[in-house]
Amino acid sequence: MELRTLRYFVAVAEELHFGRAAARLHMSQPPLSRAIKHLETDLGATLLHRSAVGVALTPAGAALLDAARSLLDHADQVRVRVATAAGAATITVGILANGSDPGARRLAAAYRRRHPGVEIRVRETELTDPTCGLRAGLVDVALTRGPFDEAGLTVHELRADPVGAVLRADDPLARREGLRLADLAGRRWFRFPDGTDPLWRSYWNGGEPREGPVVRLVQECLQAVLWNGTVGMTPLGHHLPGGLAVVPLTDMAPSRVVAAWKQGDANPLIRSFVQIATAAYRASPAPARRAIRW
Repeated sequence: MELRTLRYFVAVAEELHFGRAAARLHMSQPPLSRAIKHLETDLGATLLHRSAVGVALTPAGAALLDAARSLLDHADQVRVRVATAAGAATITVGILANGSDPGARRLAAAYRRRHPGVEIRVRETELTDPTCGLRAGLVDVALTRGPFDEAGLTVHELRADPVGAVLRADDPLARREGLRLADLAGRRWFRFPDGTDPLWRSYWNGGEPREGPVVRLVQECLQAVLWNGTVGMTPLGHHLPGGLAVVPLTDMAPSRVVAAWKQGDANPLIRSFVQIATAAYRASPAPARRAIRW
């Protein structure tokens, strides 16, 4: 029984779908199916019930899933300990320049407890680069938000946050309990510079071309609203300075908090980071859709 095969099994067991598991593992479906069949033959037990609608774990599969996760976690810990002993245990994390998310704070504390000997380097980036330097090779893993071009990257969703329109507190629309994008037609929005990822720029402009000041940082976005009365968007639950309000946008898709890294990167520090991040953000639920004012 190889660790690689166990990773294959865990992916299928978590996705409950061979196609999605194959995409997650960046491989085609036939060799994945063969690997699971070989594992079942090796163990002498049926691990998965296959049907036209998907996959279900058998009792034997459920038992193996718990054991496999434990074995894979232990194997990663061994690799981390060896790297630490060799003086090579360093991970660089890219984040957007906004440290107010409690999930990120919980992740930092949990990672430090889990890997006290690992040096963690943090690189904050402007809003113009949603991959936080990942494509340029400046970071090992990015803790960021989608959407953006995912080509060549593995992207794992941690949480999805509802979003709202950021307005001046004295704006008549700030008194609403909820808004639709059509309510903001014709308003000036803050914008990101030319060359910014088009998927990212389109999302934060509500899917429409906009006119308004060009910004690069969160604080510049907020100041553009405060001083110029422009409109912007933000995840609900983020603290805003006085004079601003955020009203939920009822027809906008949530903002996805994600961990991203380069496809094929087998660094155990990255795998451990994603595992810890998943638990940290699971304990940090998305804020409710309600109007928030300061």
